[in-house]
Amino acid sequence: MKITVYGAGYVGLVAAACFAEAGHDVLAVDPDPKRLASLNAGRVPFVETGLDALVAKGIASGRLAFSGDPETAAAFSSMHFLAVGTPSAADGSTDESQLITAAHAIGRGAVGDVVIVVKSTAPVGAAERVIDEVRHELSQRGVAFQAEVVVNPEFLRAGSAVKDFFEPDRVVVGGENSSAVAAVASLYTPFVVAEKILTMDAASASLVKYAANAMLATRVSFMNELANLSEALGADIEGVRRGLGADPRIGNQYLNPGMGYGGSCLPKDVASLIAVGEVAGVTMGVARAVAEANDVQPHRIADKLERHLGELAGRVIAVWGIAFKAGTDDMRDAPSRILITDLLTAGATVRAFDPAAGKGAKAFYEKEHDVTIVESAAEALQGADALAIAADWPEFRQVSPESILAALSEPLVVDGRNLFDPVRMRNSGITYCGVGRGDA
Repeated sequence: MKITVYGAGYVGLVAAACFAEAGHDVLAVDPDPKRLASLNAGRVPFVETGLDALVAKGIASGRLAFSGDPETAAAFSSMHFLAVGTPSAADGSTDESQLITAAHAIGRGAVGDVVIVVKSTAPVGAAERVIDEVRHELSQRGVAFQAEVVVNPEFLRAGSAVKDFFEPDRVVVGGENSSAVAAVASLYTPFVVAEKILTMDAASASLVKYAANAMLATRVSFMNELANLSEALGADIEGVRRGLGADPRIGNQYLNPGMGYGGSCLPKDVASLIAVGEVAGVTMGVARAVAEANDVQPHRIADKLERHLGELAGRVIAVWGIAFKAGTDDMRDAPSRILITDLLTAGATVRAFDPAAGKGAKAFYEKEHDVTIVESAAEALQGADALAIAADWPEFRQVSPESILAALSEPLVVDGRNLFDPVRMRNSGITYCGVGRGDA
């Protein structure tokens, strides 16, 4: 089948490359000339495990191509996946303008019947607004093409998106036209068992994505609050976490306390769910509390540094981790950015390292003279008074406490991801502050 994918970002490019790998002919559309030039040269402009090889293979096979012309791309196929950005507006609502722009292009360029697949995360009702625009454009042209819409939300995790696409926990396909729903579902049947393909109405499919991310965010914020309580009571959150995770009704996923959730999905989707609730006249009290707890959590790292070092003005703080989590270079809503802002506001200077986000961080902090992005974890420690850990990269665990101690002018590590064993750190002579693990 021929497939057009609108948007060659994290979601769209993964979908395009994976569908090409599954044997389809895919044309991915993106308005960014620099991104298109990079992709046409076989270079993925962000970090995602396995995606480089998949894109290169798709291009070499002739099954994957890229374009900057959405109306021309609309004529390429009858199956159109919308994976464009849907950022949050200032009030937390979702900006659907890129969806509407793509809808206009499809309506103007389609050469036959079309199925529009909304893969972007968008609120209930967005799919109907999209198809209304497509049908309006078709009507303006005086053509009798049929247009149907299906909601097919993505559940990809940064760092494992390719694996998640081919080995999903579930595939959700929602719509009112059974033929369109079946056509979209059939794209997944070569690599997903039928029991994992869940069909439903479009509204429910749209809400599933928000509900899933809000539930995950709730677990994160609740564990962080339990960690903060553990610190106040002298308990160890690690024991609490193991006790919770052993209950099969709860399970052990998303129970690691830290600096709060970040990235392109959870913060945006929680905010959007709250905004959708307001429009519907439903107070999303739990979601509000989750967001509020998450807003506070990253600031606790700078507070701990200040508690042990005193005034931070003039201090040099090493920061390990800039991306919102390991396995990606995505800095969107990363807790590290809040930490770095807190440190700069307090008058400190920062030496930061991230295994994947260094290039983006250098550009982001280009005009910030008190932030230096370095090339290794060891280099970040050079001349630093203390270390703050803001992302859970496995390679950080491999650094010995002794080498950390030797590099720092003060034996202080504030670990926002609980990467190290407090007892080992204490025995090495380091003052160690984890999240919910007390001061060792």
